[in-house]
Amino acid sequence: MYYSSIYSQLFNFIPRYRFEKIVKKSGGDRYCKHFTAWKQFLTLLFAQISGKDSLREIENALLANHKRLYHLGMEAVAKSTLSEAMNRRNPEIFKALFEEILDRVMAVAPKHKFKFKNPLYAIDSTTIDLCLSRYNWAYYRKHKGAVKLHTELDLSGNLPCFLLMSNGKMSDIRAAKENISILPDSIYTFDKGYYDLNWFQAISSSGAFFVTRIKNNAQIEFLGLHREPNKKLGVLRDENIWYTGYQSVKKYPGELRLIEFWDEESGKTYQFITNNFHLAAASIAEIYKQRWQIELFFKWIEQNLKIKSFLGTSENAVISQIWVAMIHYLLIAYLKFLHGFKLGMTELTNRIRDTLMQNQSLLEVLSLDRKILEKPPNWNLPVQEELFSPLLL
Repeated sequence: MYYSSIYSQLFNFIPRYRFEKIVKKSGGDRYCKHFTAWKQFLTLLFAQISGKDSLREIENALLANHKRLYHLGMEAVAKSTLSEAMNRRNPEIFKALFEEILDRVMAVAPKHKFKFKNPLYAIDSTTIDLCLSRYNWAYYRKHKGAVKLHTELDLSGNLPCFLLMSNGKMSDIRAAKENISILPDSIYTFDKGYYDLNWFQAISSSGAFFVTRIKNNAQIEFLGLHREPNKKLGVLRDENIWYTGYQSVKKYPGELRLIEFWDEESGKTYQFITNNFHLAAASIAEIYKQRWQIELFFKWIEQNLKIKSFLGTSENAVISQIWVAMIHYLLIAYLKFLHGFKLGMTELTNRIRDTLMQNQSLLEVLSLDRKILEKPPNWNLPVQEELFSPLLL
């Protein structure tokens, strides 16, 4: 059976008609006669999946595969043409495509592992360092530039349901307070970088819940036992508290719940605060532990997505490349969820990268299991005599 290339099969998961509508509405192809937004996207996605780090590498890789490009709607492109498009074209086009694909991926994503039905989100950010002399628009410190990737991760499928890119100067709590929409009955978990009593109050007033760690210098008063501790589950304390500082009371006047938990894996004791008074203390501790998924998401980005070697120095170029990297992540996640692959995201990524331009079945490549592969013959074994050897006749 004939198959098109793995890369071509990936196009089936990209809503091109929606992309073309986005481009038309935004005027992304205005004054463009040849290297359209669609061709730019395919070129960037090819570079992202295949791990090309520079304009010259992309140009050479496309030239090496020039016979296959026609059937993909692509063509070999000069590095100067790609560079000009990266600097000129608005990255909002690729952001809109990311949102279109995200909706489709969310529809097939598995639920989080907890028994409760509340939507569960983790919030954090990661910093991508840049050379200030080349990226002077990304001013961070005196001799340093950076882009900050503020992320809200839906823990049902570990999908980035919200992304904001800013220069390194924007604080985590400011990005969250100004941009993240709080959904009623949802649970949000985050680290101490988001410790802000006004933020806590905003979440509570929206009918949602939060789980985070308490600061060591917090002025609190213990109001009494909430539930009996369960040392077998690691719960050392479960009590109701409130803030006693003058400014703290004004910012968050209500009661909170403090849980002291001993983690057997790390051998450390943690103190969590939450406005959720219904879930078991061990569940609250596990919710905060799930916040680690967003750290794994950032680690996966760092290891697998080529966003450290940018294909231009303008803000448009950098942001466009990051959005295409995020689209790549969504495509891998969509394949994983839709077909129930048990492989991790990194292994799925590597398989697609290694077979990108081969004419094979995408699903067969991703579903291969070492256990079912036919073992090659051992040519070192001695040759056995045939049952009816000519010497015996």
